[in-house]
Amino acid sequence: MLKKPKSINSLMKYMRDEKKIDINGSTEKKKLRYMGYYHGYKGYRYHFSPSNLYNFSSFTEIQAVYDYDMALKTMFYPEIMFLETALKNYVLEEVLETVNSKRFADVYAQVLTSYKKFHIGTDGYKKEIKKRMNVRNNIYKLISRDYEKRNVVKHYYDKDQPIPIWAIFELMSLGDFGSFISCTDENIKHKIASSIGIKKSFDTDGMMTQRIVYALKDLRNSVAHNNTIFDTRFKTGNIHNNISKYISSETGINNIKFDSIIDYVVLICFIMNLLECPKTRMNNILRAFENINETLRKQVPISIYNTIVHTDARNKIEKMKEYIKQ
Repeated sequence: MLKKPKSINSLMKYMRDEKKIDINGSTEKKKLRYMGYYHGYKGYRYHFSPSNLYNFSSFTEIQAVYDYDMALKTMFYPEIMFLETALKNYVLEEVLETVNSKRFADVYAQVLTSYKKFHIGTDGYKKEIKKRMNVRNNIYKLISRDYEKRNVVKHYYDKDQPIPIWAIFELMSLGDFGSFISCTDENIKHKIASSIGIKKSFDTDGMMTQRIVYALKDLRNSVAHNNTIFDTRFKTGNIHNNISKYISSETGINNIKFDSIIDYVVLICFIMNLLECPKTRMNNILRAFENINETLRKQVPISIYNTIVHTDARNKIEKMKEYIKQ
């Protein structure tokens, strides 16, 4: 028999009696309602895995970690959306220059040809062909899904015209976008990387752009859907070592493993630097991150703070500042 759901007062009593967390009064009851018991307390009481519980003694400490996470998402949101749009535009320019057509059918035939470097019938060939077909099928699903939702889709379909590739790019998630890049011809991959500013010595296979997109994907989705990000639990897979090696070689920042949110701050600033964004924009991100960390430091025990903000975070920030100055 299912247990009857607890009321907010019962949940507070459970936190006090069972978890030894000091939570009382109407103000803290409101705050618990705002963050939600299951999204808030249950989601922020551990680091990365439920087996790594924080030793919280008060609801104020939980609120501080929650506020820290929300501040990070507020900081990241405009920057990662900016990068998504910018990277799509860089790829779009190379695609249009290569195909000289806005029709997806032409792009599919002339650009998404990575399979051709493999012999017919080999495992590599079959894998690339399947990936290519998945990209096409996903794009058609996006168009079907958004027919009633997006005016740009309805506009072209109602006129019995093909939806242009630039409009399709707007429908794509970062995951779809990464798959699209992955299927492009190797020469086009290198042209895209060169236009972004990626050094060929770190990108001999032309795959750095898609690796960067995949590295950003999970963070972008978690920020957009208000999921927890402060401990990088959003990662769905490993990030390619070539990204870490490239950043380390250029900036002097070591130990980039993407198991701490500072590494994503470094990644975003690094990509912005490749794109020659204003230095003030990158420095503002680093300054905002420092301020967010300092606020947390004042609100939680140092043992909790050092788990959340790795001890090498300050050094990484300083090295990134030096890199931006160059």
